[in-house]
Amino acid sequence: MAKVIVQHHVADYDRWLPVFLEHGTVRRQHGATGHSVSRSVADPNSLVIVNEFATLAGATAFSQDPSLPEVMVRAGVDGPPQVWIVNESDNATY
Repeated sequence: MAKVIVQHHVADYDRWLPVFLEHGTVRRQHGATGHSVSRSVADPNSLVIVNEFATLAGATAFSQDPSLPEVMVRAGVDGPPQVWIVNESDNATY
């Protein structure tokens, strides 16, 4: 499974979340199968998002989607994101 992991800071999580969820349509167009959002305990507006994709090609295409810059501005992302595209190599549940 391929993943696009994004870390960024937002001005207001409650403003960001609806825009992120709305943009799910675009993620699904690229083969997204799910996501998780985690918030820093120290700063709840510092986020880590893990987007799961069926293929590496879909993950890469999503990360280059031309709609991303506008959506990030509209959602209140207030700094440059850090983005990793990875292939999961191991997973366990305890």
